[in-house]
Amino acid sequence: MTIISSQLTYAVRMPVLAKYLGLLAFMLALLTLAPLGAAVIFQDYQIAIRYLGVIAVLLIFWGVSRSIAEPRQIQTNEALTIVALAFVFSPLLMTFPFMGSGLTFYNALFEAISAVTTTGLSVTTDLASKPQSFLFARSWMQWYGGLGIVVLSVAMMMGHQVSSRSLSEPLGAETLATTTRTHARQTLIIYCSLTVTGIVMVWLISGNGMMAVNHVLAAVSTGGFSSFDNSLADIDSWYSRFGIISLSLCGALPLPLYIIIFSKNWRTGIRDSELLALVIAIFVLSILLFISLHFNSGMGLEAAAGHSLFLGISAQTTAGFTTLDIDSIDNGAKLSMIVSMLIGGSVGSTAGGIKLLRFLILLRMIQVVVKRTTMPLQAVQYPRLGDKKLEETEVQRVLILILLFIGIIVISWFAFLMYGYAPMNALFEVVSASATVGLSTGITSVDMPVPLKLVLCLDMLFGRLEIIALLVVLYPPNWIGKRKGL
Repeated sequence: MTIISSQLTYAVRMPVLAKYLGLLAFMLALLTLAPLGAAVIFQDYQIAIRYLGVIAVLLIFWGVSRSIAEPRQIQTNEALTIVALAFVFSPLLMTFPFMGSGLTFYNALFEAISAVTTTGLSVTTDLASKPQSFLFARSWMQWYGGLGIVVLSVAMMMGHQVSSRSLSEPLGAETLATTTRTHARQTLIIYCSLTVTGIVMVWLISGNGMMAVNHVLAAVSTGGFSSFDNSLADIDSWYSRFGIISLSLCGALPLPLYIIIFSKNWRTGIRDSELLALVIAIFVLSILLFISLHFNSGMGLEAAAGHSLFLGISAQTTAGFTTLDIDSIDNGAKLSMIVSMLIGGSVGSTAGGIKLLRFLILLRMIQVVVKRTTMPLQAVQYPRLGDKKLEETEVQRVLILILLFIGIIVISWFAFLMYGYAPMNALFEVVSASATVGLSTGITSVDMPVPLKLVLCLDMLFGRLEIIALLVVLYPPNWIGKRKGL
């Protein structure tokens, strides 16, 4: 008997969404205590009251959700919807306290989405005049956005239930989230260790504690928010600059890889294909940028070497810090950075982009297609990456995701072209947002039209959620249709 596929599809169950969004609301309430404390310390009491309001709303929602029975199992579309809504509702809530720092609604929303998606694009100017609590809150949101609110919840609250594993799997296998509480806690420990070590290191180098905290929180998460208008160009010391960007490099590596490296299998860890690919990609991009800065722009040898290496790391890790005006470099260098940003960092890291592993799979499939043309018709050639055989479904998923990324970028690029922006700069801006990088040619600003701000907001969310989760939320049958029982 043939079963029609539509008969096997189920819409999300509202009690399930409410139950687990309530748990995530509780975790977000706990995370909001940090910016609340900063507002009190810096005597920004009006902003502190706004954070108290946000915490109250979150706790009320959590309290109501506690009475809902836990389901035996979470559907895949429910898990994806919960993850996506967590990254949509959290910036919406944080827009309220951000507006207390003098931002309009749309600018506050843009800033909050850029923060929680670890992008780093900013429409805020004159940062020196902004409250310290606001600057800390942006970096703090990048820090917990990089780790993932869902992973924090799995690590701290949800135990070993099947439901907790279902929640982590949509971002898992392909991002930070792991499938057990133990692995999630290991990831949390590694992330916190990198953060604390980085703060101490940058503090000792720069002698500025608050600057170290704000920049390290943004660096480990490969977020890129700076407390200076010109990013790290306003820091004179190259030691401080590279101290900060080195943490972005650490964040762009698969966090589970640290567990392997610090175990007895460290030799296996340092031979990881993504680690080698990341080093090679940074080296190639740095060489291309050096040629542009030194030979085309006439920059001195030492300055060109420093800027090119820094920008190479920043673009490839999707960190978004910069030491010079991006609009000042030539189009060839911009195009090189666009490709680098689009590829991004490693799977299982805080970096954005399509990820190096997926790019390696794409290259391997191209190689297999070309190789098969030289083989007998009856010969069988299975694609492999290292010692692993690539399954057909895995390859299809990678190729579809890459196509979706390109599609989102092209559509968003057309929107900027319709407003008359230069094609190369517009493409750079859209890729920077979609890959959650944060480097800007100057298009992203307080004067940018509101519709384009919203386009970039969607790009940042698509990039952080790797498109599929947000598409599920926008898919009507996900909400309307037959539902399973709890």
